[in-house]
Amino acid sequence: MSTLLEITSEESFGPHLSSLPPNTLIVLYFHAPWAAPCAQMRAVLSALASQYPVTTPPTVSFISVNAEELPDISEEYDVTAVPYVVLLRNGQVLETISGSEATRVRDAVERYAGAGAGSTANGTASTIPPALAAVPREDANAPTTATQAPVAGAAPGTIGGAPPLTAEQSKEALFARLAELVKAAPVMLFMKGTPSAPQCGFSRQLVGILRERSVKYGFFNILADEDVRQGLKEFADWPTFPQLWVGGELVGGLDIVKEELENDPDFLGSFSVNK
Repeated sequence: MSTLLEITSEESFGPHLSSLPPNTLIVLYFHAPWAAPCAQMRAVLSALASQYPVTTPPTVSFISVNAEELPDISEEYDVTAVPYVVLLRNGQVLETISGSEATRVRDAVERYAGAGAGSTANGTASTIPPALAAVPREDANAPTTATQAPVAGAAPGTIGGAPPLTAEQSKEALFARLAELVKAAPVMLFMKGTPSAPQCGFSRQLVGILRERSVKYGFFNILADEDVRQGLKEFADWPTFPQLWVGGELVGGLDIVKEELENDPDFLGSFSVNK
């Protein structure tokens, strides 16, 4: 049976794709280790891969890529959030799927490659984990899109049928979420856009500083979540973005980070992947 192959370097990515016949379906999966929804998508893709026998030449290839550690590949395929799945054939992008839409991923793979040998009579692979409905991020450990199971019978504006939260309760819940979110990675960058596509010059410069020093960091696109964008201003008592957090503590914006590095060139050294 086929497996989900992890590509660990940009040098090995190109040769692997070149080794595949042009008509091979390539299922390219971008992930980040700190993003909780990626664990679900990895299980989905591993289960899907197991439904397809190994053939010579390969008819389908499942490939996994760390979106942050291999940024050039991520930029090539316009990855702006994780998990992110790209289906390729003959060098052309057939379809892209952002978020933990397990059913959509499964349907797309089966549409382009055919149902795997382990599928049930109705075309649903029995070993694939149940699909989750993509919703605005609620899991504080996932700085991108998170997922949660849909709640049956819940009225609009309620959670599980419970009464709507008061303004005070909503703020308390948001601050609890932010308190966890700023700790989602040892170094967390709250920015406009994503590292591969910054939406402001200050965010672009701060991403450049982190990359120059090979700092491993998590990021959150505040343009994708208005609650986080507005709430973090009050939570941090810092009105602008980008914001850099280290160890759950606010460092500040671009100017403050530059000052810290001028005073201590090794300020972020302990977070470098080289170290």
